[in-house]
Amino acid sequence: MMRQNYLLFALALLLALPALAAPEAGFVSLFDGKTLKGWTLVGGHGPGYVVKDGLLVCPKDGGGNLLTEKEYGNFAFRFEFRVEPGGNNGVGIRTPLEGDVAYVGMEIQILDNDAPQYKDLRPAQYHGSIYDVVPAKRGFLKKAGEWNEEEILADGRHIKVTVNGHVIVEANLDDVKDPAVLKKHPGLARTKGHIGFLGHDALAEFRKIRIKELP
Repeated sequence: MMRQNYLLFALALLLALPALAAPEAGFVSLFDGKTLKGWTLVGGHGPGYVVKDGLLVCPKDGGGNLLTEKEYGNFAFRFEFRVEPGGNNGVGIRTPLEGDVAYVGMEIQILDNDAPQYKDLRPAQYHGSIYDVVPAKRGFLKKAGEWNEEEILADGRHIKVTVNGHVIVEANLDDVKDPAVLKKHPGLARTKGHIGFLGHDALAEFRKIRIKELP
């Protein structure tokens, strides 16, 4: 009887393995937990970004743009993050190495939405928004200091942001037609560029940073 139960358990485990592995199939790590290999700091100040206890950290007195050395076009970018109360950071995508990423590329906002100092921001300035262009749904972030999971999908003109299992942005960049917005954000037309974290003098920590390139 015990042998039969063991075999049934082993069979169930084998059947479950593909399902467990499937969500991460094709992803590669961008951070080794020890060094900043594969990354370059642009416009850094203070300590910039550091590695501490296996985490990628933007210290409170540091920051700048920590960008991948490699360029990416279509991809799914996954990571976990936590910020201090009032924390502010960002994810740059399809950006060149020079210029204000929010405009010459695209910035996906990282923000403690519940901080009192941010109560009167414009809708497209809250967490997960394509900064200053497409507002994100709110209410799915964990409290400051807790870990959040995020995925940014860029597939052609389709941009999707998922936080803690909830889709908070689903945008077609071709739907952005306001001439003033397009002039202010030439980066919306880019098809590839660097990916990175945009430090704003606030503590932010990152881990499990990985990417899957798409056709």
